[in-house]
Amino acid sequence: MNSHAPQSATLGADIRALRKARGLTLSDIALRLDRSVGWLSQVERDMSEPSISDLRQIAECLGVPMSMLFAHSAAPADEQGYVVRAGSRRPMGSGEEGLIEELLSPDLTDDFEMVHSTFKPNSQMQTPANRPTQEVGYMISGRLDLTIGSRAFTVGPGDSFRIRHEPYQWANPYDEPAVAIWVIAPPVY
Repeated sequence: MNSHAPQSATLGADIRALRKARGLTLSDIALRLDRSVGWLSQVERDMSEPSISDLRQIAECLGVPMSMLFAHSAAPADEQGYVVRAGSRRPMGSGEEGLIEELLSPDLTDDFEMVHSTFKPNSQMQTPANRPTQEVGYMISGRLDLTIGSRAFTVGPGDSFRIRHEPYQWANPYDEPAVAIWVIAPPVY
């Protein structure tokens, strides 16, 4: 195995789940990568390990940050697919808008994903999101200003909220971080 590539039994399953969530076939991705369907199938079944360049292209085709595919940490074999330790969460996204997200789900093979989101003080989403998802958030700490559709809300510790196929935007104009647990179906990362 290539020592520079991620070492995880869930990489292939995550790639397959992301591909299917986007309604793409093996042929669609293989064509974009200029690779064979057989090679991609082997990657999805963890029988072939993609290079870093392959992972970069796969991430681009799936519309996810490279870190989503690269940041697998090796959990003990008896915990893989069941337990995610606090220090082993996979980071998602770039964090450039002031949002730090970590995957709480063991992988992306379920009908939903759970995310730990930390919104830095005085940060905000630059462009509203509009995803074909259902999302529920639960505030652990701090406050967050949300615009869902045309409605504006401020949520704080213990509050929860739901977004269903509507444009939304968040802002944390406050001087303390806001932390939320976010459940998204189907998985988007």
